[in-house]
Amino acid sequence: MNVRSLAAAVCACLFTLPAWALDVTVSAAASLTNAFQDIGREFEQAHPGTKVLFNFGSSGQLVQQITRGAPVDAFAAADQESMDRAEKGGAIERGSRFNFLRNEMVVIVPFGSTMTVASLTDLKVPTFTRIAIGNPESVPAGRYAKLALDKAVLWDALKDRMVNTQNVRQALDYVARGEADAGFVYATDARLLPLRVKVAVKVDVPADILYPVAVTRGGGNQRGGFAFVEFLKTDTAQRILARYGFLKP
Repeated sequence: MNVRSLAAAVCACLFTLPAWALDVTVSAAASLTNAFQDIGREFEQAHPGTKVLFNFGSSGQLVQQITRGAPVDAFAAADQESMDRAEKGGAIERGSRFNFLRNEMVVIVPFGSTMTVASLTDLKVPTFTRIAIGNPESVPAGRYAKLALDKAVLWDALKDRMVNTQNVRQALDYVARGEADAGFVYATDARLLPLRVKVAVKVDVPADILYPVAVTRGGGNQRGGFAFVEFLKTDTAQRILARYGFLKP
C-alpha cells in the first residue's frame, strides 16, 4: 500500500468513529463503583474508540471538584442535595438531570458478631463503642443516617461513638475489618462482602434515597457525557444495576 492509499484508509477509519470518540470522564458516588465499572466496559464495547475514566468518591467532595473546574463530562450523585449544589453552581447541563436508581440504608455488623440490632435504639448498648458513618458534612450516606437517628431521637446519645469516614465504602471496610462494631451503609454495599459483614437492621430514612445523574459543563467531551448518561437508561445498564441490588427510582 502506497502512502496515499494508507492516508486514505486512515481517514476513512477515523470518519467511521463517533465525533466524540474520546475519553469520557465520569465522577460518581463511591457506592456506584462496582456497578459503574461494569457499565463502563459495556459502554466502551457499544462505542468503539471511547474510553470511560471514572472518579469515585463522596458526592460532596466530587461536587467541590466539579464546581472548581475539574474536567468532568458526567456526574452521578448519591443524593439530591449534592446535585442541587452542582446545578446551582452552573456545573450541569440544563435538562440533562434525572433520577436513575434508588437505594436503601442498613446497619451492618461484622459477620462473626454476636451483638444484635433489632432497632436503632439497640445501638445505645455500651458494647457498641465504635459506629462507622460517612461524614454527614460531605457524605450522603452519613446525612441519611443522621436524619434517621435524628428522627429516632438518638443522634445526641450516639454522636460521640461515631467514627466519621470519607465515603460509604470506608465505613463498610471498617466494619469488615472489625475496626467498628457497627456501621451505616447502603444495602448495595453490604451485598459486596457477604462473608465479612451482615445486615443487622434496615434503616427507616425519612426520604427515598434517589440517585441523580447529569451531564456536566466544561469537561471537554459533552457529547460523550450525554451518551453515557443516556446509556444508563438502557436494558444493559439497568440489568447491571439490578444485579448489584440497586432499585428502580
